[in-house]
Amino acid sequence: MLKKNKKLMLVTLTAVLSASSLVACSSGSSTSSSAPAATGAAATAAATPAGPKPELKALQIWQKDDYNTYPVAKYLEQATGYKVQYDMLPQDKAQDKLNILIASGEPYDVVTTGGGTDFKALYSDYARKGALVDLGPLIDKYGPNIKAAIDPEALEAAKIDGKLYAIPTKSLLSVSTSLYIRQDWLDKVGMKSPTTLDEFVAVLKAFKEKDPGGNGDKNIPLTINGDSAFIANIAGAFGLPNFWNDVNGKLTPRVLDPAYKDYVAFVSDLFKQGLIDKEFAANKDATAKEKFTSGKAGVIMMNWSDVPAINDALIKNVPTAKAGFITALKGKDGKMGLSATKGFDRITYVPKSSKHPEDAVKWMNAKLEKDTFRTMAIGEENKHYTLKDGQYTPIQPIFTDERNQANNFLTGTDDKNYPIYWQARVRKDMRLFEAWDFMNGKAPAESKALDQLGYAPYMQEFSKNFQSLNTMSNEFTTKVIFGAEQMSNLDTFIAKFKSSGGDASYKEVNDWYAKVKK
Repeated sequence: MLKKNKKLMLVTLTAVLSASSLVACSSGSSTSSSAPAATGAAATAAATPAGPKPELKALQIWQKDDYNTYPVAKYLEQATGYKVQYDMLPQDKAQDKLNILIASGEPYDVVTTGGGTDFKALYSDYARKGALVDLGPLIDKYGPNIKAAIDPEALEAAKIDGKLYAIPTKSLLSVSTSLYIRQDWLDKVGMKSPTTLDEFVAVLKAFKEKDPGGNGDKNIPLTINGDSAFIANIAGAFGLPNFWNDVNGKLTPRVLDPAYKDYVAFVSDLFKQGLIDKEFAANKDATAKEKFTSGKAGVIMMNWSDVPAINDALIKNVPTAKAGFITALKGKDGKMGLSATKGFDRITYVPKSSKHPEDAVKWMNAKLEKDTFRTMAIGEENKHYTLKDGQYTPIQPIFTDERNQANNFLTGTDDKNYPIYWQARVRKDMRLFEAWDFMNGKAPAESKALDQLGYAPYMQEFSKNFQSLNTMSNEFTTKVIFGAEQMSNLDTFIAKFKSSGGDASYKEVNDWYAKVKK
């Protein structure tokens, strides 16, 4: 799809830029400094001659509610002094629509998209074709809050050829997936939650042999879905928490890592012993969850965000059930790791077709004034949340009604404080917060394996090949675990992996990695 989009860009973008560049060079309408909140150096730097502020036009990612009538929009208009007309991309084929809007020169002042690979590719393409405003000089002049609030590493990672064309909104550095275990089963077999691979195997054997679930030969010690050939937590104990991991200073795909053979041998042995769901390859996500919530399975690989729904379904079927996540398991050599996100949740840029580029930056800067940002993100104290001992707790239902989609209004975050404010969202259900806190707040730093490619720029070979290489790796690994493929054929598979984009991706990724690693 990206190739088709790029052809569209090449046909129309050049003509658009010749017309829109004249607009981008102008300063737009004059503005005033009447927006509340900016103080001290921020207020001085943002001060401009008095005058009416222009109405801005923003293009946002899709959400279920109209941005223009959502309470955050009204608050931001009052706090910043800027009225904004919000449009949003469609839920499906958003990249195609975005290409058309950028190529046609639609005069959006601010465009916010997702931060994933496809949108990073388009951002890079637009920047290199001259479709975006270089924000560096404007931020230097009008963006003191932007420079103070946003992580410098994130700003650096958002640059294209040394210039900053977008303001990044960071993903929260967090672990999302691990192994979720029936605590009541552990109690019945007289064991504690495992902390090492050996202890984990002993628990699975006890779950099978002692049948704490009362399922007889239908008892399933560990269930996973068919896309889980690399089982979270277990893979980390072999040094394989992410698809790409640092091996002797080089980012290396799992299947090329020397530890891959040991991992596959270990999981294959679990399968042969009947400790892993014999139907796992055919399991959909919902199938694995049903086996766990019906009381048939003792352990499942799961995201912490699923805890309330899974617990409700489990207790409905087994009223005495108790469950919780296990810690990062240590392997024989002490390796451990749970994959942790790092990267951009979304990116925001100013097209050359903008009629008000300076005001766009001023607006985004005003949103990052400390009090304004907090109120935008989680609302007003004692109305939307309470604050006690540094903890933000939501007041329901108004928090959900008026701030549940506040994250879609972010154009950069107060990166020091937002991770604390954000916790109000998971405190909507304390089971949710406890699960998140166990895997993130209370977990030791060494258990979190950050995605090393999270801040990587768009890379053509990597982006083109990643999905197919990931699928190849999962399919081959699943077949080996099942016994449908032999590990003796690994060299043949690796040759195919390399020729299918693995070699080109490896070179591109490590050319970049060599420049940024410390």
